[in-house]
Amino acid sequence: MERAALIGSSLCYLFALGHTLFSLFKGRFRPGRFNVAAIAAGAALQGWYLTLLGSQLHACPIRNLPQVLVFLGWSMALFYLAIGPSYRLSLMGAFTAPVVLILQGAAMVLPTEPLEAVRGVDPWIETHASLSLVAYGALGLSCIAGLMYLVQERQLKSRRPSAIFHDLPPVATLAATVRRLLLAGFVVLSVSFAAGFLALTPIPKVKICFSALIWLLYAGLLVDSWSGRLGNRRTAQGAILVFLLALLLLPVIQRLSTLG
Repeated sequence: MERAALIGSSLCYLFALGHTLFSLFKGRFRPGRFNVAAIAAGAALQGWYLTLLGSQLHACPIRNLPQVLVFLGWSMALFYLAIGPSYRLSLMGAFTAPVVLILQGAAMVLPTEPLEAVRGVDPWIETHASLSLVAYGALGLSCIAGLMYLVQERQLKSRRPSAIFHDLPPVATLAATVRRLLLAGFVVLSVSFAAGFLALTPIPKVKICFSALIWLLYAGLLVDSWSGRLGNRRTAQGAILVFLLALLLLPVIQRLSTLG
């Protein structure tokens, strides 16, 4: 049942991506409800998958890397659904869907261990870990918005912009979206760290150092961006680079969590 939910959600994201690409190829893309509905269905099936796992584990289903990747993709989809329609960023689904598909595809091919109920769960550790991944969802979407900003900026500088130029939001809207997502992700990440400090279970110092590095990088990026020291382009580039670094460190942090 869990596998069926995961495959079903992947198909929903694939439909959203395929519909957008087909519409762009035909030159008649219009912001509509299909992409939002497809991604909403994919997120719902992901939520069902995580619920089924959680009921078996009696804990938050982030005990191994495949589960973490699915949870991260789910968080990104939820943030897209929260801001996409509001900012009329329907084309963001074309950028979000493949990222979620890659994360979920990796989760499906990585080896997994048999599920066993978790004993002695520390609620503060569970809160810390789950909120960290929710924060990663917002920060991941800021990375996608930053990529869209760079694409649109390049189109503006081009003498012959392609058809996608008319379907992407204005650069001012994208720049504001990058900053707001960075702020939302940073706030949630800070709350998750506070929960970690309240935990009774000791957290490995190496994990704390890696996590603190990501927190400091985002703090510096936000301060420099909101103070005006970083322009829109540099902020977009920073959102992309820091998230890619965080994504590369995610397996290391998850491994350290299991050892702790």
